[in-house]
Amino acid sequence: MRAPHEHSSDHETASSHDPCSCGCEHGDDNGNGWESRSLALSGVLVGAGLLLRWTDLASAPVQTAFFAAAIASGGWFLLPGAWRALRQLRPNIALLMVIAVLGAALIGEWAEAATVVFLFGIAEWLEGWADRRADRATRALLELAPDTARVREEDGRFSERPVGEAAIGAIVSVQSGQRIPLDGVVTRGESAVNQAPITGESVPVEKAPGATVFAGTINGQGSLEIEVTKAAGDTTLAKIIRLVEQAQAQKAPTQRFVDTFARYYTPIVTLAALLIFLVPPLFLGGEWNVWLYRACVLLIIACPCALVISTPVSIVAGLTALTRRGVLVKGGAHLETLAKLRALAVDKTGTITEGKPRVTDVTAFAPATADEVVRIAAAIDENSSHPLAQAVVAYAEEKKIRPAKADNYQSRLGRGADATIDGRPCFVGNHRFAHELGVCTPMLEARLAEIEQSGQSVVVVGHRPHAGESGGVLGVMAVGDAVRPKAKAAIAALHAVGIAQVIMLSGDNQRTVDHIAREVGIDEARGDLLPDDKVAAITRLREQHRFVAMVGDGVNDAPAMATANLGIAMGAAGTDAAIETADVALMQDDLGQIAEAIRHGQRTLRTIRVNITFSLGLKALFLALALAGHTSLWLAIVADTGATLLVVANSLRLLRVSPSST
Repeated sequence: MRAPHEHSSDHETASSHDPCSCGCEHGDDNGNGWESRSLALSGVLVGAGLLLRWTDLASAPVQTAFFAAAIASGGWFLLPGAWRALRQLRPNIALLMVIAVLGAALIGEWAEAATVVFLFGIAEWLEGWADRRADRATRALLELAPDTARVREEDGRFSERPVGEAAIGAIVSVQSGQRIPLDGVVTRGESAVNQAPITGESVPVEKAPGATVFAGTINGQGSLEIEVTKAAGDTTLAKIIRLVEQAQAQKAPTQRFVDTFARYYTPIVTLAALLIFLVPPLFLGGEWNVWLYRACVLLIIACPCALVISTPVSIVAGLTALTRRGVLVKGGAHLETLAKLRALAVDKTGTITEGKPRVTDVTAFAPATADEVVRIAAAIDENSSHPLAQAVVAYAEEKKIRPAKADNYQSRLGRGADATIDGRPCFVGNHRFAHELGVCTPMLEARLAEIEQSGQSVVVVGHRPHAGESGGVLGVMAVGDAVRPKAKAAIAALHAVGIAQVIMLSGDNQRTVDHIAREVGIDEARGDLLPDDKVAAITRLREQHRFVAMVGDGVNDAPAMATANLGIAMGAAGTDAAIETADVALMQDDLGQIAEAIRHGQRTLRTIRVNITFSLGLKALFLALALAGHTSLWLAIVADTGATLLVVANSLRLLRVSPSST
């Protein structure tokens, strides 16, 4: 993988110079290369020839010369693909058009032949322009990361160096308004960073020492010093670029169907045109010129340009739009699967919940106050590395409550801890510790039952009995893996886009998962599951619903994600395993992105179906008119060009993705 700043010829020419599925050649990236100039010259010559013909300012041979020159100039869009088809004995659109143009010239219809070449060239140019337009947003990723970085040297000074020379562990400086050159961790400074190019987040994210930053994101007002954690070719941005390129190279099922259809359709049409040319004159007394003309019209009408372009442009536009929003879909096949999903299985920890314990509620018993409860609990728990203790300390910091001074700290294994605070023995601990200290009351038991019923852990805070003084409970803190704020809305959005069943699969206890499922609106919850149990659950779910997705972290849930039709990784930004494992990677920890991705997949699939139906319907109409002799060469090519233009325009609408609707 090249570093994102290396603008190789592979990236710059991959999609624009390759033959399209029609077998024709498209113009260069800018659309103004020699092919565009030859097309413009062809148009001028056609216009001049028609003007001479309508005004009789020149003789017929002069007019023919203009039309012949127009055919020669515009024919560069046709000849390479036609020659390749002839050598491989596999008729394609370009070969059909060459045969039609030669037939028109043989019967003296030079004006129509030249018009056909010019209009077909326009259609091909438009198709190439659509490819470039859909691909441009993805290629813009190559421009995100700067070519150089300000790297700290051994003497402490910073100097500009190519990003490829910045080793892992190096310190780079990023000034206000600059793009961050490499993935890393902030070691000094504070600033708000615009992460939209990587995660799709619309609001800048505050960064302080210890925070992770990504190459290609934009520093705000502050200055940052960053320790490099990934080489230029291994950054999150570089991985996204590689995966997007791979995704666009993959063909969706609909595209494979269209390609197969065109492969058989083209020779059948060629044979049909030959029969139309030969049978009526040989067996029915028809005129050769008339039936040759109708055969040429048939060849032009039958060219499936709009049909062939209908799927790839839609797929690339759909993938590009989702990439802009921080949803990385690894190919057209997965985009179509998104549109067909009917059931979704989700992991609990890190998906529905935040994945780390935090204090969710504080209950104080009079005469104590909630702040006093937190102050004492944090004073004792500052001495412990237990996850629940750390959650209490973090809560005190969040609420800006300064802990008291704790002396004589002692840990009580499996129970809690105690210490002397303000000259009095205090404790924090679990339900069992409160029982052993003899401080439980009916009011306390009722509150503890409520918390435990919700699947959360309890932290009892109080005074310990000592020297003849009875102890007492000051309050209770509930600690749990908090539900993500947007989880309930995200589940409702999933149901709204057609997901019939959302099921939670978790290794946590059944009581906890049931409570969380009820809270956020999940249809069914299964707890106490091992990885093998999750795989079995996905298998059963696929028997009920044909298309099923599994949402997890991309690592622990990898077997279940592989068993589902689609694996979706949450919060993949900076997580190599998640990006590599999943079929769809959400660069933010936002479950709501799944509903948006499904809606956009459905919109893409509808667009493809509309394009295909329109293309085939128009072909059927004009084929009937051609056989009846009610159309002409130029009208046929205008219809074909118009269909291609409409299909391209309809597909490119997918590039627009608003926050409220995809």
